[in-house]
Amino acid sequence: MTDTMQASPMRSGFDPQRALDFARSELFERTFKEGMALVEETAGYLDGPGRAASKRLSRAAALAYAGESMRLTTRLMQVASWLLVQRAVRDGEIQMMEAASEKYRLISRDPQPATNFAGADELPEALKTLIIRGSAIYERVRRLDESMYEGGAAETANPVSDQLAKLNAAFGR
Repeated sequence: MTDTMQASPMRSGFDPQRALDFARSELFERTFKEGMALVEETAGYLDGPGRAASKRLSRAAALAYAGESMRLTTRLMQVASWLLVQRAVRDGEIQMMEAASEKYRLISRDPQPATNFAGADELPEALKTLIIRGSAIYERVRRLDESMYEGGAAETANPVSDQLAKLNAAFGR
C-alpha cells in the first residue's frame, strides 16, 4: 500500500471509531442483509428467468439486456465487496485503516450512468426493477462509504449545517 493511500483517510478527518461503530450497528446489519439478498436475487434471475426472457428479445433489446445486466452485476459486486470488508473490520479480520484504503473504497463519485442502451425500453420488467433496486443500494452504500471514510465530508457540504456549526462555535455551544 502506498503512503498516500494510508495518509488520505487521516487528512480528510477520518474517524476510525465512527466507522467501526457503524460496522457494529443495526443499520449496517440491515444494509448487509439487503445488499447480499439483492446479489442472490439478481444472480438467480439472470441465470434463470432472465436468461429465458433475453432469448425472446429483439437484437437491440438483447444487446441492451447484456449491457444492463453487466452494469448491474458490476455495481452489485462492488456493493457486496464493500459490505464484506466492513463485516471483516467488525469481526477483527482486517484493520480499519486497511479498509479505509482506496482499494477497498467505493470511490466512484460519478453519478450513475444516465445513458440507456438502444432497446432498453424493451427490457423485461423484472430486470428493470432489479436495475432500480441495484442503483438505489449502490448509491446508499456509496454515501455510507463517503460519510465513514471522508470524515462526514458530505455532511459539511450542507450550507445549513455549516452555518449552525459557525453559530455554535461563535456562541460556545
